[in-house]
Amino acid sequence: MSPRRLVSSPVAQFLAAGLLVVIVLIVVTTLLGQRAARDEAISDAREITTVLAGSVAERSIPTGLVDGETGAIDRFDLQVLPRLVVGDVRRVKIWDRDGTVVWSDEARLIGETFGLDEEETDVLDHGGTDAEVSDLTEPENRWEVDGGSLVEVYTRIESPEGDPLLFEAYFDADEIDDRQAELVAPFRTITVGALLVLVVVATPLLLVLTRRLHRAADERERLLVAAADASDAERRRIARDLHDGVVQDLAGTTFALSALARTAADTEERRQVLEATQSLRSSMRSLRSLLVEIHPPGLAADGLPAALHDLTAAAVDVGVEATVHVDDLDGIADDTVALTWRVAQEAIRNTLRHARARRLDVDVRREAGTLVLTVGDDGVGFDPARVRGSSYGLRGLTSLVRDQGGRLEVTSSVGSGTVVRLEVQG
Repeated sequence: MSPRRLVSSPVAQFLAAGLLVVIVLIVVTTLLGQRAARDEAISDAREITTVLAGSVAERSIPTGLVDGETGAIDRFDLQVLPRLVVGDVRRVKIWDRDGTVVWSDEARLIGETFGLDEEETDVLDHGGTDAEVSDLTEPENRWEVDGGSLVEVYTRIESPEGDPLLFEAYFDADEIDDRQAELVAPFRTITVGALLVLVVVATPLLLVLTRRLHRAADERERLLVAAADASDAERRRIARDLHDGVVQDLAGTTFALSALARTAADTEERRQVLEATQSLRSSMRSLRSLLVEIHPPGLAADGLPAALHDLTAAAVDVGVEATVHVDDLDGIADDTVALTWRVAQEAIRNTLRHARARRLDVDVRREAGTLVLTVGDDGVGFDPARVRGSSYGLRGLTSLVRDQGGRLEVTSSVGSGTVVRLEVQG
């Protein structure tokens, strides 16, 4: 299969579109999945923080921890430290409203005071939880610099004395990313797998349908060619029967009447015979033109002059003086000759039917490798802008000429005749 046909193949287009859709969906679902998975991972961290704060830390806070009593700090360490720093939790801090760290698993932080930001103060005042990526450049995080990226989650608890405290847990961001990847992977597998299954199932079906369409198109083309051949054969038979029958009979009758006119003694009788002879000759010319239209002769280059003379034969009957000039067309392709004859046929027919011309000139010549046909008359002319849309003959000819790489020009104006000019590569 040629590259051009492969590109135009519906199956190839479907596979290309399917691949593009798969890629787009992978990117989109990955981005959306990562966002959703990260939100889910953060939500898990929030839940863990809430459980640790409410079920472990708050219930175990001894009296005096807020005041920094050493005994209270030691008791709290013994009771809850192994239960707080578990799993993904890397650091735990408990703050009072003044920003003082009243307890931490990092003992060096206990008793130090740092300012609370707006979000932390809001949680301390109204409860709830909040999460954010830790800024490890902050002074309170100086002992976590070597621990990698962290996510801090904080919530509110109360001391036995009724003081609100801020419970803050730090989680390893890499662990959250791993959790995020675990959540995204199944959805990506399901999405991509479903699309690949769809492509695998649809491709054979599309291939079968495409082959059926190609076969149907080939069959239609075969039937059209057969119908065209049958029509051509029938027109050829009709033209042959007319030429061998009626035309020959008319020719014989014309000769007989001419001989009778020469021997007729009576002048009036001779005049009537001559009129009948002229009428028969006119009918023969019209019939010959009709035969050419029904089935043109073999349009090779050497047959074009005779075919054009046959086209203009009917001009005498409508009082038009017709001239035909054809240069030597040796080497001109048959399809170019056929196009030239077709354009000449339409132009001559329009002149004889509509132009009311006195003169018709048909000229075919070669100019620098280009075959040029000119059909001109001195008739009444017309406005091309007004008839271009309604003239099916000219519109069809223009498309036909354009398809063969040629150029067709129609020049006319009211009262100045018409010139039809065809230029096509010879």
